[in-house]
Amino acid sequence: MIYLDNSATTPVDEKVLDTFCKVCMKFPGNANSLHRLGIQAKELEEYATDKIAKLLGVNSHEIIYTSGATESNNTVLKGIASKYKNRGNHIIVSPLEHSSVLETCKYLETKGFKVDYVKLDSSGLIDIDDLKNLLNDKTILVSFSYIDSELGIIQNIKEIKKILKAYPKCYFHVDCTQAIGKIKIDFNDMDFLSMSGHKIFGLKGIGLLVKKEKIVLDNLIHGGKSTTIYRAGTPMLPLICSLMKALELVIPKIQSNYEWVSKLNQMIIEGLKKYDDIHINQMPSSSPYIINFSLKNIKPETFIHAMAEEEVYLSTQSACSSGDISRSLEAVFHDREMASHSIRISLSYKNTDLEIKKFLEVFDRVYRKLLIKND
Repeated sequence: MIYLDNSATTPVDEKVLDTFCKVCMKFPGNANSLHRLGIQAKELEEYATDKIAKLLGVNSHEIIYTSGATESNNTVLKGIASKYKNRGNHIIVSPLEHSSVLETCKYLETKGFKVDYVKLDSSGLIDIDDLKNLLNDKTILVSFSYIDSELGIIQNIKEIKKILKAYPKCYFHVDCTQAIGKIKIDFNDMDFLSMSGHKIFGLKGIGLLVKKEKIVLDNLIHGGKSTTIYRAGTPMLPLICSLMKALELVIPKIQSNYEWVSKLNQMIIEGLKKYDDIHINQMPSSSPYIINFSLKNIKPETFIHAMAEEEVYLSTQSACSSGDISRSLEAVFHDREMASHSIRISLSYKNTDLEIKKFLEVFDRVYRKLLIKND
């Protein structure tokens, strides 16, 4: 099997799973219980949270555990909209955002909020001039992904943050789901950070939201005591510890992993360049972890299924997207035909050069077979 759909989800690392299982068996208590088992669980929870905070470069009390980035994104958008609606009703996002942001924005529009979608420049980056034009005294939130999941465009978060300093009533949320563990991130450049564990070889069902200490949110989930006042529910200690382990495995190796994946990326790009009917949708600022290309004469779904028959796994777009058109490609290239024929390869540091060589061999065989079939 050659797995090249890591932006959708990554296979769990054995060390992460082992951590989860050990905590399940050895720490059965509820971290909010007052007895000895509860105290032991609470101590482990605090240890894991402190470790995660150090790895991310944030304060431990700024961490809110969630079920994943979708919940984190919903918490920010709905929480800010509810808490600060008296300040204003304006939100700015980009066309590159995850469906959990875009669909939440649609919902907020039904509640009287105004949502503007900032333009992108020719490189797929946020159009800074358009952002400046959209910002006003009623803007309460700007929400952008650090790296989008389809084209892998790395946004200039530092530059955007500088612009937002002129609007003290406006908060800046950055969806770092595709960035955590892949590039270095400075939380000083944002007010909120979202992520999911299953994008970094962690378990599904655990993520977090980092919130600057002085910012107050309205809760998305209400109930009993938990790890913070912002998200009710029994502390999910095994999942928290598994997230700690996943971050321990990737954060210290960001640079070396980036360099390795860049080499694999170049192998694939060079292999794809020899096909006249394939358009490589890369940008100068694209992350090496994501390669997007368009097939002109073959339906993407047909190609994906044919590759899967060879046990090579790719995707057509973000796994959480609806419809068959890549919104990212359409927004950047303004070409619906290209957007409807796009395929995504998403790499990880665990992919090998032998896998990539095999992938290129299978790709060539499948591609030529389907071209002949379509003639």
